[in-house]
Amino acid sequence: MKIMKNNLLLLLLISAVILSACSKNFIERAPLSSATTDVLYKTDKDFQDAVIGAYAALRNQYANMWQFGDLRGDDAFIQVSNQPTSTNVDLFSINSSDALLSNTWANYYIVINLCNNILDKIAKADAAIVKNKDRYIGEAEFLRALAYFDMVRIFGDVQMITKVPTIQDVAKAPRTPVATVYSSVIIKDLLDAAAKLPLVCTGTEVGRATSGAAKAILGKAYLTIKDFPNAEATLQTLTAAPYTYALLPNYNDLFDYTKNEHHSEYIFDIEYEEGLGGLGSPWTNGFMPNVTNLLNYYNIKGGFGENICPTISFVNLWQSADKRKDISVQCCGVWKNPTTGAIATFSSQTSQSYTMKYVTAVATQNDSRANWKVIRYADVLLMYAEALNENNKTVAAMTPLNSIRTRAGLPTFAGLTQDQARDSIALERRFELSFEGHRWFDLVRTGKALTFCAPVGMKDYMTVFPVPLTQVKVINNAAIFSQNQGYN
Repeated sequence: MKIMKNNLLLLLLISAVILSACSKNFIERAPLSSATTDVLYKTDKDFQDAVIGAYAALRNQYANMWQFGDLRGDDAFIQVSNQPTSTNVDLFSINSSDALLSNTWANYYIVINLCNNILDKIAKADAAIVKNKDRYIGEAEFLRALAYFDMVRIFGDVQMITKVPTIQDVAKAPRTPVATVYSSVIIKDLLDAAAKLPLVCTGTEVGRATSGAAKAILGKAYLTIKDFPNAEATLQTLTAAPYTYALLPNYNDLFDYTKNEHHSEYIFDIEYEEGLGGLGSPWTNGFMPNVTNLLNYYNIKGGFGENICPTISFVNLWQSADKRKDISVQCCGVWKNPTTGAIATFSSQTSQSYTMKYVTAVATQNDSRANWKVIRYADVLLMYAEALNENNKTVAAMTPLNSIRTRAGLPTFAGLTQDQARDSIALERRFELSFEGHRWFDLVRTGKALTFCAPVGMKDYMTVFPVPLTQVKVINNAAIFSQNQGYN
């Protein structure tokens, strides 16, 4: 990766392609020699490597997605304050100089620039040589759209860069309104990607984007901008042929990492793999309390993190009959050995609640095989139910909602008003998707963030994070690049 910096502080452009691993099933070896981008983009394999590099670039960013999607919300908190950044995210006191924000901004623009580079080069490529040209275009568009979708939800207005720019171009690029980013990049790219990507990926290609992944993210984008008719239409297509998505019968199998993570409910993950020199994920260690008996039982080596805890108010919402409860939340300061039944009591100096969703044997700290589930079929069904309900089809919305309830072992709903259905769907999302990076974004898009989070410090302007101070200084022009309201 060739990094270009200006003479102030910040990485602005990434001009060459990352050639590294992304998926557990499509890992590629990086070349031993360097090459200019003109030499690099010639063959079908060149473009495949370039696309895989763009997937790989997302891995660094999604290691921190829990801070934006979960910790910022009301279902998770930091109980043992040992990491200032996470504590500040939790308490709505993070400031624009925090490295989490500058790294996040840079990570996404690395992905965006890689995709822009691919799209620029492939437009001139000979389709007779680059036989998978349409697919690579679709993958680059999908990844660029995903990056922009995350960015506008985190930061609000961002620089909309869709061509390979110079440093001077970036320095002059204004923050583009969120609505324009949706219409001109996110929606447009995902529509085209859905048409170009394959229905399924098999063999060594498993883990790459499919048309179903593009439609699932597109449905979420429509839902976020409250385009409920298009959300309903898009999400409905994923529930019927030619798509074959289905809920796993056992919810806990979603988080059994001895089994294949690419199953009937899988749509798109950020892929991680243990034992390959830093390509593993950090959450198995990062979410565990410092309890020796627990760590030893699950063979989790190399340390703990105590980065996230289910709030007691969230724990108390769960019904005891809910089959999702035990793997989703554990409380309160005790652990029962599943084999012997022996009880371990936690020290008061450690976290008292935790999630089991990322628990798996780990040989080296922060090197877990657990993927990050960007979107899975249960999410699609709940979004489909939401779109139906908002389109005044509340009775029809009960079918996808009740399919989630049935798997959880809970009674089904019937006869709900639109308002009751709206609240029930939102609550079901909390349970079904807890600690998978969704809660905060759900609160913001439904206008409920301040209601639920004001007690822990949220102000009305905090539906977005501050943009990085480094970017404000680099652009140094408040007329085109000002700080988000309230953070000055």
